[in-house]
Amino acid sequence: MATAAVRTELEILDVRHFTARQLRPLLENEARVWQQRLRWNYSDATELLLQYLDSRILPGFVALDRGKICGFTFCVYEGYKAVVGDAFAVDNNAMSAIETTQELLRQLLQVLRHSPEIDRIEAQLLLYDSAVIVEPFQQAQFDTHRRLFMEVGLRARAGIPAIAPLPTELELRRWMPADYQPAAELIHASYEGHIDARINDQYCSLAGSLRFLHNIVRFPGCGVFEAKSSWVITDRSSRALVGVVLCSRVQLHTAHITQLCIAPRYRGRRLGAHLLRHSMNELARAGCEAITLTVTEANGAAVELYLDSGFEISHTFDAYVFDARNTVLG
Repeated sequence: MATAAVRTELEILDVRHFTARQLRPLLENEARVWQQRLRWNYSDATELLLQYLDSRILPGFVALDRGKICGFTFCVYEGYKAVVGDAFAVDNNAMSAIETTQELLRQLLQVLRHSPEIDRIEAQLLLYDSAVIVEPFQQAQFDTHRRLFMEVGLRARAGIPAIAPLPTELELRRWMPADYQPAAELIHASYEGHIDARINDQYCSLAGSLRFLHNIVRFPGCGVFEAKSSWVITDRSSRALVGVVLCSRVQLHTAHITQLCIAPRYRGRRLGAHLLRHSMNELARAGCEAITLTVTEANGAAVELYLDSGFEISHTFDAYVFDARNTVLG
């Protein structure tokens, strides 16, 4: 009976009817959930989102229960593509909050599916366990890819697995600003034909890989980028980038690995393990107590590397993709 009452009293309105001041309590509530569930200080991302919301440029919806704001969702446009940026709702009844979130997503996906200029829609909502909010995506004929949120605690560890020495023709060094373009080229090459290129089509082009890198380095959504904790492997003779690991700080003592990739022709030489474990050692020396990352479950080699390096699965979530052109998904 309580659930039916929530459904009866729920209103869904355009997010652009609301000010940042009105939405701030809800977003601050969400930030606390990010902190509790994912070790993530989401306050910088919250402030940035509030600025965008106040500018009235983000399409999306707000849910009201008996006139009180109880949920929101929004998306961003990237040319022919829309990315669902967030969806969150609150209620004393956890199931009612999920139902509100699903209704918000249902409304948003309906609008996007009927937008003639939008050919592709992507969504990854880390706060929700796998399958919890799947219903509106299934109804809209999205493909679902299970992803893992993994973490390793550094304080209680007896030691990080040993690092095999690099081949003499390769060199390890810290990230530099000059690595920006070569890193984007490496990311693009590394994800050709990869499962993650089906989930995030930024990997499918150099321009998209540059946008992906820009979002990591310039914006706080994935934490604050830490150049001093990010590393590259180069070929000594050609100076070409052959591997990269990028890290951000998501709270004072927690880092998040935002990217780890190796050039295709250098794979099978344990370079990914070298970068990962070197990064873990350096972060531990810098006072970091935990490291988190996300990985697609179907990417078995990467999952095995992380498990072998001491990471554990904290929870699973889903990536959802709809592509009307049916070229990326195949």
